[in-house]
Amino acid sequence: MPPTQVECRSDSEYAERPLVVYWQGERLDVVEILSRWRTPDGKWFRVRTENLSSNEDQVFDLFYNETNAEWQISPL
Repeated sequence: MPPTQVECRSDSEYAERPLVVYWQGERLDVVEILSRWRTPDGKWFRVRTENLSSNEDQVFDLFYNETNAEWQISPL
């Protein structure tokens, strides 16, 4: 698994749009951002992913902690 658990698009600032989530050894493409919000500590995204090998969708909350520069992933 790569050192970061999330690949994202970054234009004017880091972590503008998550593209890929690595979860339990699987690479999951983000197919939809269901919601996004910001807190004083960082950015939150609720995303729907698709596993191409199993055709199953999953929903995750992703948090990018700007202070620690790290991602946290929580399946829903």
